[in-house]
Amino acid sequence: MKLRNSNRPVRDALLRAIGGAGLHVVERTEREDLVRLVRLLRPMDPGIELIRLGPAGDGGYLLPDDLEGIRNAYSPGVANESGFELALAERGIRVHMADRSVDGPAASHERFTFVKKHVGCLSNDDFVTLDDWKRDTAPDDDGDLLLQMDVEGAEYEVFLSVSERLLAQFRIIVVELHHLQHLYDRRFFALASRAIERLARTHTVVHIHPNNCCGSVKGSGLEIPRIAEITLLRNDRFARRVPRRDFPHLLDADNVPTKPTLPLPRCWYEDR
Repeated sequence: MKLRNSNRPVRDALLRAIGGAGLHVVERTEREDLVRLVRLLRPMDPGIELIRLGPAGDGGYLLPDDLEGIRNAYSPGVANESGFELALAERGIRVHMADRSVDGPAASHERFTFVKKHVGCLSNDDFVTLDDWKRDTAPDDDGDLLLQMDVEGAEYEVFLSVSERLLAQFRIIVVELHHLQHLYDRRFFALASRAIERLARTHTVVHIHPNNCCGSVKGSGLEIPRIAEITLLRNDRFARRVPRRDFPHLLDADNVPTKPTLPLPRCWYEDR
């Protein structure tokens, strides 16, 4: 049974009764809220060709061919693959990496820096904020930056805590969004949607690639990948703004070759 806002007193009483019985209750997100968020993430063609940097698999990403003038890139979440970072370094970009769970990147390059910390919403012995990290590594760079982030779910707190000034410096953002199946849970939706809405003030999605590691979930007439790689471009870089239809892109590659391909569901780029 789905109790809408007009039945809020009845719903709240029911939730209290169920909670009192020791059961965990998930309040379902309204369909119109889900649709609105999916439309906010609808990819647009900026009039700039997409290129692939990194391996043809996990750790490789599509992004606009708009790297000219970028001197510093930030890549929190290192794991065991550094092909994307190497490709940036070979183009003359300094690449700053951070990850508490490893001792360094999987490869070495003279343009690499590394800090053994997770990126989050505060700075201490184990964590560093994006603002503090940038201040420590490139304090004098007031130009455009690049961000590629795969931090296993911490991306939402990072986007909610980064300063407006630094967020606007990122010309290109590539982020792996995790736990998207929980968008059906109103409490998670409240957190994730605020982070995404903040991004959408300054950036627009230009590509989405579902990670085929974990499949998707269906509900409310929508299909949502559990994990998706999202590429965004700052709004002032758009030469045009045309809805994309080329999914999967010719340069897309499965993250896990041994698992079935997971195409981007049509509800993410077509009205249904």
